[in-house]
Amino acid sequence: MDPFRFSRALDEPKGSMSRKGGGGGAGWQTGRMITVAVPHPKIADALGDLGDDARVIVWDPSKEDVPADERERITIACIPHLSGGRTVYGRLAECPDLRVIQIPSAGYEHAVPFVPAGKKLANARGVHDSRTAEMAIALALASQRKLPQFFEAQQRETWESDPYCPSLADRRCLVVGYGSIGAAIGSRLRAHEAGVTGVARSARTAPDGTQVHAMGDLPRLLPDAEIVFLVTPLTEQTERMVNTDFLAALPDDALVVNVGRGGIVDTDALLPELESGRLRAALDVTDPEPLPDGHALWSAPGCIVTPHVAGFALLTDKRYVALVKRQVEAVRHGDDPVNFVAMGAFPA
Repeated sequence: MDPFRFSRALDEPKGSMSRKGGGGGAGWQTGRMITVAVPHPKIADALGDLGDDARVIVWDPSKEDVPADERERITIACIPHLSGGRTVYGRLAECPDLRVIQIPSAGYEHAVPFVPAGKKLANARGVHDSRTAEMAIALALASQRKLPQFFEAQQRETWESDPYCPSLADRRCLVVGYGSIGAAIGSRLRAHEAGVTGVARSARTAPDGTQVHAMGDLPRLLPDAEIVFLVTPLTEQTERMVNTDFLAALPDDALVVNVGRGGIVDTDALLPELESGRLRAALDVTDPEPLPDGHALWSAPGCIVTPHVAGFALLTDKRYVALVKRQVEAVRHGDDPVNFVAMGAFPA
């Protein structure tokens, strides 16, 4: 196996109700009503008036079959967090006029195998950028400033001073996966006066001015990186990208922050580095996940674990609501979905 395999890697009816818009709005090209299915009444309330040519129904495909009288009307289907699989997408496949399947996450690799033939999948790129970036920075600060150590001392009611708590300022930070979330992390790092270098599928200068290197440059970038932020999706190319060779290339006391996918990191390779005290980690995602009771990561020195909560936003959040409204506009004008990421090729 190529020891630097990561150099090729790549950058979240029964019981139904409807709400018809009362404002203006031109009809979409077929002249039919746009029907948006959302999984909870509060999301319908947040969407409000979508125009005379659009209506909202409440249907959760993770809990019930498609309402018989809505099957041929549903145009956009929004599915809830922590749902998917053959049953959910099988129900979506029963809707002949379904144009957009809106998932709540930026990551979409878990959904692609189930998307029904001819249906378009859209992710929630942009919705979770700030939340995920905030968590990435919080994890980095907690590790740098030794907050777990001080929290533990507080529980013992002990004044335990440790003067060496390096800040983020002046740290050399490498953001692997410099897309929208990576750029959000970059902007917050610069606010903390840290140096930022990006890594993505191809080299470029990002709109924010960050120098973004190609994945093939990782072997020469890692030895200079004091903090590495992982924000890539999980693909065949990125699975266990952070392996023994990746970790060995990092300098002593480097910190690995993972807010991407757990499977990006080879846990068996990471654990010896943590147990020796040479490296530190702050992980919002793990492999395996959920992390079982008693797993070595829970007690590994220098390791912070949070339960995959970095980008979990309520679907009543104004950014998600704005995205769904943009999807309605895209359908209205006959355009591809916003954040169109995949077209289903096989039956669910």
